[in-house]
Amino acid sequence: MIYLLLFFEFFKIGLFTVGGGLAAIPLLYELAERSGWFTAAQLTYMIAISESSPGPIAVNMATFAGFHTAGVLGGAVATLGSILPGAVIVVLVSGALEKFRGNRYVQAGFKGVRPAVAALVSVALVTVARISLLRWDLFVQSADWGVLIDYRAVVLFCLALFGMLKFRRHPVFYIVLGTVVGIFIAP
Repeated sequence: MIYLLLFFEFFKIGLFTVGGGLAAIPLLYELAERSGWFTAAQLTYMIAISESSPGPIAVNMATFAGFHTAGVLGGAVATLGSILPGAVIVVLVSGALEKFRGNRYVQAGFKGVRPAVAALVSVALVTVARISLLRWDLFVQSADWGVLIDYRAVVLFCLALFGMLKFRRHPVFYIVLGTVVGIFIAP
């Protein structure tokens, strides 16, 4: 039964993840809350591993979540569920898209999708920032504003952001550097 549920949930995510893998993050966050298969904190690990692994982030996250939930077969089933909608849509739409490319309704539809995708990616940004930079669980337990911000994470974020804007190194450099620094300053 778990395999059918994994397939169905990741099929839905694959079907509605328009605009790239980051758009899947709000859907995965909702899945974590609803299913209990993984926590919000584990979602941040999924994102980090998926971003630093070769391949599409949404597929990597499906594989990771499926494996975490139900082992190797769970990873394979979740991955299949994640990629199947896109594969079917590409096969069905690719032939018709060229024919309707100039259609004003198709163009209007694409223009309408862009802001929705921007909103999904923005929600992903806010969600990951909240999980990565704040200690919400500690704050809720203590109601002490002093524990809310993870200052080490905020400093690392600012340094990485500055480095990316100033030096323009390859993103893998910052992923590896963040991993190494994280190992040395882990609480």
